[in-house]
Amino acid sequence: MQLVMSELMQRAITALLLLPVVIWSVFFAPDATAFASFAGAIIIVGAWEWTRMMGWQPVWQRVSYVLLLSVAVVSFRLADLAALPPALYALSVGFWLLALRLVAGYPGNAALWARSVVLAPVGYFLLLPAWLGLTSLHAASPWWLMFLFLLVWGADTGAYFAGRAFGKHKLAVAVSPGKTIEGMLGGLGLALLIAFGVALYNDLAGLRLIAFLGLSLLTVLASVLGDLFESMVKRHAGMKDSGTIFPGHGGAMDRIDSLTAAAPVFALGWWLAGGF
Repeated sequence: MQLVMSELMQRAITALLLLPVVIWSVFFAPDATAFASFAGAIIIVGAWEWTRMMGWQPVWQRVSYVLLLSVAVVSFRLADLAALPPALYALSVGFWLLALRLVAGYPGNAALWARSVVLAPVGYFLLLPAWLGLTSLHAASPWWLMFLFLLVWGADTGAYFAGRAFGKHKLAVAVSPGKTIEGMLGGLGLALLIAFGVALYNDLAGLRLIAFLGLSLLTVLASVLGDLFESMVKRHAGMKDSGTIFPGHGGAMDRIDSLTAAAPVFALGWWLAGGF
């Protein structure tokens, strides 16, 4: 019990230190490029951690992988590719449907994907659409980007406390033994309360309300899948955390695993709805 409280305190302190940084980057960064650079730095750290999860040891390999992602990020930022992100979001959603099958079939299907020739492009496919989704939402409205963060954080927080209080039935025991169905439902409940409150504040009604709540639900489910997918890759690699950059939280990938799925799903839904 004392160990659990110590871990919870460490997580809370780290979260409180990170929160002002996130709020500044979303609302007070000098311009959109500054936010894109901040988000890009996070996913670049995530790419470095991903190379470790793939089992790559030579520094030149890991640096080359990160540099290639950096070039892609800069290219997307500088080029006029306004029509491309929705197509990438759609492809990303297709990937996450496949990822659901992989998570459900683990460990029996590990031989199909647990190779660097597969995981290397998968890493780019996780990180680049997520970065595009975050920057696109920020450009549309920092408030809607913050809503995405609150949705994912709410789901994570609700799942943690509901799982500890009521968790009995395992969600994906081969992938993440600590996660339970009760925890997931608690996370969904808290996230949907947040979504409903935001919908009321923005006077959403009728079909727009239904679409907004439906998109919020799909986004939260995607965030759960993103978490499970990274847990699967880490478990196969024999790792508890992707890194140690955030005390009590692990690495950058441990913090953005949910967003790698949630951001492109929400961004695609936002684009299809024409905003809310």
